[in-house]
Amino acid sequence: FMSETAAALCLSAEYHDTGDRMWQTLTLLFALFPCALVQLSLVFIHRDVSRDRPLVLLLHLLQLGPLV
Repeated sequence: FMSETAAALCLSAEYHDTGDRMWQTLTLLFALFPCALVQLSLVFIHRDVSRDRPLVLLLHLLQLGPLV
């Protein structure tokens, strides 16, 4: 999960260096939007919001929820 996100960010940086803004935007969109959806589903499925666990909520917001 983390390596896929890191690879997408590296690829996006490469597109930025070559000046290809459309592919950079599409790469970021298709890499980060599913990550955000996964984090939201983990928050609501595991009910981390209802528990008094602010660290877990912070990890979800930082896209590190699957590591919990």
